[in-house]
Amino acid sequence: MKRANLFLAIILLLTVITESRGQRQAVNNDIIKVDVTKKYSSKKTLILQDFMDVEYIPLETNDNFLNQGVVLDIGKKIILVKNKTQDGDIFVYDRITGKALRKINRRGQGPEEYTLPHEITLDEDNGEMFVNDTPGKKILVYDLYGKFKRNLKHGESWFSGIFNYDRNHLICYDQFNEEIAFVLLSKQDGSITQKIKIPFNNKKSLAHSIKVGEIFNTVTPDPYRTIIPFKGNWMLLELSSDTVYSFLPNYSLRPFIVRTPSVQSMNPEVFLLLKLISDRYYFMETIKNVFDFDTNKGYPKTFLMYDKQEKAFFGYTVYNGDYSIKKEIYMNKLRPVNQEIESCQPLEAYQLVESYKKGELKGKLKEIAAKLDEEDNPVIMLIKHKKPNN
Repeated sequence: MKRANLFLAIILLLTVITESRGQRQAVNNDIIKVDVTKKYSSKKTLILQDFMDVEYIPLETNDNFLNQGVVLDIGKKIILVKNKTQDGDIFVYDRITGKALRKINRRGQGPEEYTLPHEITLDEDNGEMFVNDTPGKKILVYDLYGKFKRNLKHGESWFSGIFNYDRNHLICYDQFNEEIAFVLLSKQDGSITQKIKIPFNNKKSLAHSIKVGEIFNTVTPDPYRTIIPFKGNWMLLELSSDTVYSFLPNYSLRPFIVRTPSVQSMNPEVFLLLKLISDRYYFMETIKNVFDFDTNKGYPKTFLMYDKQEKAFFGYTVYNGDYSIKKEIYMNKLRPVNQEIESCQPLEAYQLVESYKKGELKGKLKEIAAKLDEEDNPVIMLIKHKKPNN
């Protein structure tokens, strides 16, 4: 009897080990491996609407609401936009209709004012917005009408990315922190409630500087994604690490993409950036960390895409299906928004009017352009994840 029980125990143990190995292998198979030095000759041509939902919101134009349509954040009820110029204006629009609701400006030197609204994070559930005042190293909290509520001072941190994580926390990225760049921040007092450690050896930077007289001139490429909301999780990209991680609700990290060769072994480095994530396609970009101050050129890029269904990498071209001509969408100019909206970009009114007159538009975009004036505010294009029944 003892031998029988021992035999059953051994069989059970071997079964558990086998299943565990199988589970680990399945997880490993889900990890995408990218060779950043490889050129992908095979190319796919895609229509954006085939794998993403697209929505257009024309921003109402009037004498008090003239802007360049730089989207700060989008909720279920409102959109926040600003100008490219740092005038401090925050324009609040209706999320569905694009109707102008109000304009807020709290720029100044006072304790309840911001110096520069680098970015704004919307929290509709709590009726608040968080203005990241980068020069002031603080996050100012206002209600949705611009009334000051509190100040979240974050010491020496220099947050270049903040997102609405949950009802009580923001998730933030500090590009200058050489140890722990990602944190969860309390919405009430700005304290760090969770440090998110991404393992790497030496801190890397995508920037080049030259000293002119007594002043350092620093050149960087376009801003890149460091925090990407996706399917309830958060993709975290640290240039110094060889792995892009998925930050799970239980605060654990799971490898999502692994790059080769190691960024720590390269000089100059070739960095891997994420541009847009859909259910099937993951759009990426490699950028070489070189810049020539004499010619004012540098940071050469390579664009690539991973097809999850085919488990292969490709070059790509993506067209907007709401044009009757081949109108390309450039993935490198898109920014993340939230779990529903993967990215957005403004479409200039004068360009839409011109395309309409040439008969190059169709569908909803054609209907919107037919009512536009060339001097109108931009139309905001939202690129959203497809719903399961679509």
